[in-house]
Amino acid sequence: VLHIDLYISGCSDSDGLDMYGLDGEEMWYADFNKGEGVVALPPFADPFTFPGFYEGAVGNQGVCKANLAVNIKAYKNPEEKI
Repeated sequence: VLHIDLYISGCSDSDGLDMYGLDGEEMWYADFNKGEGVVALPPFADPFTFPGFYEGAVGNQGVCKANLAVNIKAYKNPEEKI
């Protein structure tokens, strides 16, 4: 059986995203406003836990925002002197 596993992590100056999915369905995401991970499986699905995922998501956001700051500085595209 072939499955498609998906992980998305991203950030902006004001927001962040960390999400896991399987076969086109969202399984878990980090709710940074509430400070917790949210299991997005329907009630009829077998119980599933994601221990440590929220703490990892918070760490990933720190790395993402640091990389964002470096990229913003590096890609300002200064004009070439003629």
